[in-house]
Amino acid sequence: MTGIESQPAPTVLSPEVEEAIEGLPPGFGEGLAGRFAFGIAVAFSGFQLWTAAYGNLPSQVVRAMHVGFLLLLGFALLANLRAKGTVGKAWFWTLGVLGFLTGIYNWVFYFDLIRRAGFHTTLDLAMGALLIVLVFEAARRLMGLPLAIIAGLFLAYCFFGQYLPPPFIHRGYDVAQIIEHFGFGTEGIYGTPVYVSAAYIFIFVVFAAFLEKAGMIALFNDFALGFVGAWRGGPAQVCVLSSALMGTISGSGVANVVASGQFTIPLMKRFGFRSAFAGGVEATSSMGGQIMPPVMGAVAFIMAETLNIPYAEVVKAALIPALLYFGACFWMVHLESGKFGLKGMDKVTLPDPWDAVKKHWPLVLPLAALVYLLFAGYTPIFAGTMGLALTIVLILGTPLAALIGPFAFRVVFWVALGLAAAAFMKFGVNLLVLVIGALVLACAVFKGGRETLLICVDSLAEGAKNALPVGIACAIVGIVIGTLTLTGIASTFIGAIIAIGENNLFLSLVLTMLTCLVLGMGIPTIPNYIITSSLAGPALLELGVPLLVSHMFVFYFGIMADLTPPVALAAFAAAPMAKTSGMKIAVQASKLAVAGFVVPFMAVYTPALMLQDPGPIAASFGYPVEVAYIFVKACLGIALWGAAVVGFLFARIAVWERLLAFTAGVLLVLALPLTDEAGFALAFIWGGWHWWRSRQAAALA
Repeated sequence: MTGIESQPAPTVLSPEVEEAIEGLPPGFGEGLAGRFAFGIAVAFSGFQLWTAAYGNLPSQVVRAMHVGFLLLLGFALLANLRAKGTVGKAWFWTLGVLGFLTGIYNWVFYFDLIRRAGFHTTLDLAMGALLIVLVFEAARRLMGLPLAIIAGLFLAYCFFGQYLPPPFIHRGYDVAQIIEHFGFGTEGIYGTPVYVSAAYIFIFVVFAAFLEKAGMIALFNDFALGFVGAWRGGPAQVCVLSSALMGTISGSGVANVVASGQFTIPLMKRFGFRSAFAGGVEATSSMGGQIMPPVMGAVAFIMAETLNIPYAEVVKAALIPALLYFGACFWMVHLESGKFGLKGMDKVTLPDPWDAVKKHWPLVLPLAALVYLLFAGYTPIFAGTMGLALTIVLILGTPLAALIGPFAFRVVFWVALGLAAAAFMKFGVNLLVLVIGALVLACAVFKGGRETLLICVDSLAEGAKNALPVGIACAIVGIVIGTLTLTGIASTFIGAIIAIGENNLFLSLVLTMLTCLVLGMGIPTIPNYIITSSLAGPALLELGVPLLVSHMFVFYFGIMADLTPPVALAAFAAAPMAKTSGMKIAVQASKLAVAGFVVPFMAVYTPALMLQDPGPIAASFGYPVEVAYIFVKACLGIALWGAAVVGFLFARIAVWERLLAFTAGVLLVLALPLTDEAGFALAFIWGGWHWWRSRQAAALA
């Protein structure tokens, strides 16, 4: 039990590090209104943790209260942080209270609403209409116009689709039926995305907030600095590794850019990296956090719920692609550094990575418990809640352990506390609640404990605020899903893709990719995935693509949309810190993210890359051999493409050599007869030639 007993109590993140949430400034506002908003955020987290731990409320009530809290907190923050005058502040607070009342209404009249299904009263319809309007307004204010416009077009189709020509015409629906469909039940706003937001995503966001407050970011940064800082292009390698590690606890790509970019981008520029490249490295590696197990982006939880598979299956499918993605980032940084002669950082000045682990190792325990529970078959909501509870135990126990003098007694304290916390596996969550309650009381009494309690309260509030954009996106995208289920328009789109794919699966995949990239120009990854997977997922399944692979295909390109021009949200988030054009950063990010574009296509033709269906190699040599072969082939293809894009391997590469390297990479990626053999042959011939030429040039220099 070394390390934590001698640490000071964790400190609150400084305002400079605290990220803005989807355009909202840091904090909760000033004065009484700010304290009210802070209290709402804490109450929101408290409600979600209570329902996660005990789950004795009907799912419909939990969903309605989740959306009610989202609207109350969202409009409260708009009032405190964005509104200028008194009238504007009052208006937003009024909207927030009305939004919260829609949740209360569903709770109070839950059984009555079930009995009145299909025959709702005028008051019911008024509350449903109010909910729809407020969700649109919250999405417009917090997420921007594009998402609200897309959802609005889908809603308009419900009202006016009967006037459109075939094949888009539908039978028509009256206003009451549309309000009932979207404002009540589980196929509109309270659909699967909101359920996942309330049940899974919120818990993991709060879990990440507690780990950050406890010092996990410092651990990741110190470990990354010490481990790869001395490599060629060390500062950029640190950025890639720290972002990959951050991705294990936080799946918010744009937030990661803002949080870690303030440290990594200036560091990269100081060591000679171009501004656009530095911003591109940060954007690319931070967005990769959404595909980095064990805690991936919110989409992964929605995917597991939509496909009705264990979350661990999604993590398993993402494992090799995540390694390829970040491996490509490391490789591209290595090549760029070699091209411009950029060295690593002085090893003497860098922290020892293992000392950092030794000092902060207890912080890894909750994450390890989370991973164990996820892969042991427990539900994500249980695993996330237990991981969060263990983190709270760790934070609350730190100031108490510091009061114990002899080292042996501190060891006994931590062993006893660890056993008491772990006993929840046998005796249930009530024991863990009692342990946390006892620690809270002790911290309230002893010196140093009150500050730790304030840190925990701050973490609850920050977690609720961080979950706000995800929750609002899940609510508004319910309009899209509701339209698909009400009108059946998805079957028209599916039929079109199937008709194309009967002759050319590759063309269907390209069209799906372009749909993801175009939608991603204006909307976040979550609604992008939900919309595209609802339309294209069934079509790709009909064409023989495994279901999980087709959804991962859509997921990947939803992430890539935040990196590709012209509207690259992650790139533009990095622009102020890089002090250069967001468009230039987006171009560099698109080059760096080569694996993100290649791997989804490879997985469709060789699903073993995502540990899915075996292919012909497995039949002859076994499944592990096939997975290893495809992984090696993907690595070589990505390495060749990296050299072609950067124009450097052992030395600078001529244009014709870049074309050869690119061609060899394409042959390796294609799953056609003899293309692998041709790709390997061309790759080794080209590589040997380039190595010999670079040695000759070095000898003459």
